Amino acid sequence: MRASKPLQIYITNNLVMNSAQIEIQLIASLVAVACAIPGTFLVLRKMAMISDAISHSILPGVVIGFFITHNLNSPLLILLAAFTGIITVVLVEYIQKTKLVKEDTAIGLVFPALFSIGVILIAKNANDVHLDIDAVLLGELAFAPFDRLVVFGVDMGPKSLYIIGSILLITITLVITFFKELKVSTFDKGLASSLGFSPVIIHYGLMSVSSVTTVGAFDAVGAILVVALMIAPAATAYLLTTNLKKMLVLAVVIGVSSAISGYWLAHWLDASIAGSMTTVLGLIFLFVYLFAPTKGVIAVMYRERQQQTEVSLLTFLLHLKNHTDNNERHINHLREHINWQKVTATRVLNLALKNNMITIDMNIISLTKKGDLFTSKAIDYIITNEDSQIEDMKDDFFLFRG
Repeated sequence: MRASKPLQIYITNNLVMNSAQIEIQLIASLVAVACAIPGTFLVLRKMAMISDAISHSILPGVVIGFFITHNLNSPLLILLAAFTGIITVVLVEYIQKTKLVKEDTAIGLVFPALFSIGVILIAKNANDVHLDIDAVLLGELAFAPFDRLVVFGVDMGPKSLYIIGSILLITITLVITFFKELKVSTFDKGLASSLGFSPVIIHYGLMSVSSVTTVGAFDAVGAILVVALMIAPAATAYLLTTNLKKMLVLAVVIGVSSAISGYWLAHWLDASIAGSMTTVLGLIFLFVYLFAPTKGVIAVMYRERQQQTEVSLLTFLLHLKNHTDNNERHINHLREHINWQKVTATRVLNLALKNNMITIDMNIISLTKKGDLFTSKAIDYIITNEDSQIEDMKDDFFLFRG
């Protein structure tokens, strides 16, 4: 019997450890979803950096709320923080509308001022309270499971789980209810106004949700991870799709997968959980930024190279159509007359041959019927400059695109 006690303690401790791991990942996942939804609309509205401003400028609201209630868990902290976030947006927009400075400069002026006010209030009046600057900025998910919600002596789980869960439920309800208004006001404010929507109300509603989400995740994950989860998944999804609903789903999936994989990276490296999650977010964005099918760097470079080749092919065919002299169309003098490098000349010549645009007889290059027809249509395109026409031509004539 005595020998079984150490084993029982080990099993109990192991269960507690596993429970804490599950709770940390669950909290991080809920924060990721709650941040990804408003973050998607912020990215589409080109207001990504406003989330960073809100995440720092809400500090005075948190501090003032604590001074009033003397309770870090009071809902008043969230309300005042959200109000401070809205004040930040109003100040940024007011300064921007003066047209004396741009939006990024306005953000850089407003949020350091508000944040510094919060820092001064903490330093002067709350040194003995858990409102230290490091915790506010960095957060620590590892401690979230230890702040429990106890109701009538029953442990209901981490408080952060209920706070973030409630905010997420409200956010999802609002997005579903006002999805059409959000979509229209995001892409076309003029159309929204003509349809009877108020872009201003929708705008400040979105800012309110962003502020409440930020402060709700403040104590659990910190401002840095909140900004990362609000912007990085949405920015990554933006590179993968142009459909708003798909973008929202992708942002949520990327955020949750980054949160979970980031946690296990931190567990493996014995490093900061928030730092590891942010690192994973950055790596996923980098991968998509490079390899996205249509908007990725490699895809864009390939298209540009392809377009350059097609322009060179068109130049080559126009040269053949406009010159009947054999000397002008001799394969050995091609580079001299069009002023091309050897590699370019060879690539364009091979492309024209593959597409059956030319024939070569006794080193003299001539247009085929297909090549002549394509060149004639290309001249019409140059005159009319209709983009749809050139795309149809490419589909009709090009069997090989480089």
